[in-house]
Amino acid sequence: MEIEDRILASPDLEMTIDSKPLKIAPDTSLQDAIALMSQARGKNCSYDSSENEFGLSLPDERSPSSYALIMEQDKLLGILTERDIVRLTASEAVFSELKVSQVMTHPVITLSKDNFPDIFAALFLFRRYKIRHLPLVDSNNNLIGVISPGTIRRAMHPANLLKLRRVGDVMSKNVVYEDSNISVLNIARLMAKQKVSCVVITQEDKQENILLPVGIITERDIMQFQSLELNLNNVTAQEVMSTPLFLLSPEDSLLKANQEMQLRRVRRLVVSWNWGQGLGIITQTSMLRIFDPMEMYTVINTLQRTVEDLQSENRRLSYMVRELKG
Repeated sequence: MEIEDRILASPDLEMTIDSKPLKIAPDTSLQDAIALMSQARGKNCSYDSSENEFGLSLPDERSPSSYALIMEQDKLLGILTERDIVRLTASEAVFSELKVSQVMTHPVITLSKDNFPDIFAALFLFRRYKIRHLPLVDSNNNLIGVISPGTIRRAMHPANLLKLRRVGDVMSKNVVYEDSNISVLNIARLMAKQKVSCVVITQEDKQENILLPVGIITERDIMQFQSLELNLNNVTAQEVMSTPLFLLSPEDSLLKANQEMQLRRVRRLVVSWNWGQGLGIITQTSMLRIFDPMEMYTVINTLQRTVEDLQSENRRLSYMVRELKG
């Protein structure tokens, strides 16, 4: 059916691949790697060659990189992600004394392009290995690019399932929150312990006896604080949290959530309902649940029933019109 095909159209596979990922050498210091991840994509500048003063290749995009590939002579050795940086921050590692080869995640889970007929192969590996960055390689194991929830989300079109589903369908209610007076170091420890990508900062409304979400600190924030070499034990959440928050409702469409993420250049949004009594988080990763085959099967059945109901109503109205004319 044409309507279903248009709504369920899968993202263009080429658009889901970051073909110019950040690559760094294994002997790069951890501090330099963080500087590149947090600043190289964010500065409004251009690079005339594929290498900079560190001898590293830089991507063209204008936003921070959530990961770096550790490579040597075109061989993929490992990966460094924001999650790794949070974990190292929580353990109070001395970043200036470490090389990326000492802390990178390896071996790296990869996907062969021959096994990439659609996005379901990537989604399966994301879920199975609990990862968010998937290098794509050719038949000779040469790197083609990287697939992530972010690249898939950017490839989504309004004609996809987004407009049919609600934020409440995929949001997580397992929200980790803390008071604004907590130190950023303890925020990092909480992220590492709870294995979450953000902590919502709340403020108590004593009159209503509820906790109001007033800010958020994310993995990317921790990385940027490290690049500034802040003493995270002496910095409170209130001083550095992102505020004010843009809040979604569980009844908002995923299309709205996707548009707001793109507009605000963020990867997660806080969901609030019942005047702050309910809290949730929606991330670009959780949005990909709509591409679960069983979820899509359910939507197709719902669409089919809707079309059948409309056709039945149309036949009934046509019969009534004929009766009136007769």
